[in-house]
Amino acid sequence: MKDAGLEKGFFRGKRVLVMGLGRFGGGVDAVKFLDGAGAEVTVTDLASAEELNGPLGRLAGLGEIEFHFGGHREEDFREADVIVVNPAVPSGNRYVAIGRESGAVVSSQVELFFEYCPAEIIGITGANGKSTTAALTAALLRAGVGQEGFGYRKVWLSGNIGNEPMLTVLEEIGEEDLVVLELSSFQIEQLGRSGLGPAAGLLTNLSANHLDRYGTFEKYCAAKEGMFEGQIADEKRGCVSIFNIEDKVGRKWFEKYSRDAARECIGFSTDDLGEVFREAFSLPGQANLSNLAGAVAVCRYFGVDDERMLLVLGDFKGLAHRLELVCERGGVRWFNDSKSTTPESAIAGVESFGGPVILIAGGYDKGLDFEELGKVIAKGAKAAILIGDAARKISDSITAVPENKTTIQLAHSLEEAVEVANKMAASGDVVLLSPACASYGQFRNYEERGREFVKLVTRDS
Repeated sequence: MKDAGLEKGFFRGKRVLVMGLGRFGGGVDAVKFLDGAGAEVTVTDLASAEELNGPLGRLAGLGEIEFHFGGHREEDFREADVIVVNPAVPSGNRYVAIGRESGAVVSSQVELFFEYCPAEIIGITGANGKSTTAALTAALLRAGVGQEGFGYRKVWLSGNIGNEPMLTVLEEIGEEDLVVLELSSFQIEQLGRSGLGPAAGLLTNLSANHLDRYGTFEKYCAAKEGMFEGQIADEKRGCVSIFNIEDKVGRKWFEKYSRDAARECIGFSTDDLGEVFREAFSLPGQANLSNLAGAVAVCRYFGVDDERMLLVLGDFKGLAHRLELVCERGGVRWFNDSKSTTPESAIAGVESFGGPVILIAGGYDKGLDFEELGKVIAKGAKAAILIGDAARKISDSITAVPENKTTIQLAHSLEEAVEVANKMAASGDVVLLSPACASYGQFRNYEERGREFVKLVTRDS
């Protein structure tokens, strides 16, 4: 955006179109920022006002915002001075093209944040674990505040993690602060078109995801790699790229970028942790140890002492909808892992527990391959209760395993799946919601799905 001249005061009196308020409410932050900057704001979204009731409620009390729901109007795009596009909108969208041809500046929430943010930014991306890694990184970096040699006043956490605000907190962020941002592949693509990127970048891992948008794993990887290709060195620290060398793509990129003299390159693995970190960490599973190893690698780079990190690590309880312990009843533990929207994340969920697992999985099929998940379920799950469009596909991947002894049952809804699991479960079992799929078609988003699971599990408690 630097070449578009969006200095402070740019938006006053401008006609700004926000494309996509979003069922997650991702556009709310942009609308609030633009309204506060004096823009004439219009919001357009394909969804209905009823479907966007939650996000709309968060905009109460703002200025005269105009809303157009249930479809896009070409005239909105022709008349806009600026279009702020939701990350879910593909770059080739015809309405965006109409606006650009009519002279509109096209931007996004994440581009505006990078343009205006005075602090150093750490970008964290990957297929799985990026939310937990980002939250861990911020928590452990905060332990360094006040430590001699750390040099940062405050640590912020934002980005693609539960719709934490970016733009509306800009005025509170100072040059001596540090910002941890979880970045999706969609957001990275948006940064790429403006030539923007973080000084520090971390990759958790890469496996197939969003093939309904990218078509191939290679194109998905290319979108993620854009964050590292677009890194811009900080004046004080330069540029650092941090990769999980236990991941196939991570190791490949570590070797590739280690040859770049313009940046520092760091590889991390769970071997870096040692027993003290492992014993202080309460989250289950090997995948979470990998998340911790990434966070520790970032914090060591920025100079946080291990002793400081260990003081706060024991208090880190994880994030909602990410292997979240809901309750223990009759010796059965119920876990909400609704954030699991890929087969790989569900695999990590199943493999996090040593005892018998009753897995609830399924949902919207993004065109992903469930073969490896089927093998893991056949080997490590007592039962699989499957819902949604992908149910039959996941079932077939399990039954294709010759030695399979897992009980498979299809359910029409999450409520039915919970009822079936409750009847199946015995003391010592784990009931795990780890869908391996998006929530579309049944729920607005993974958060609503997770909340419904928690309600169903605890309603008779």
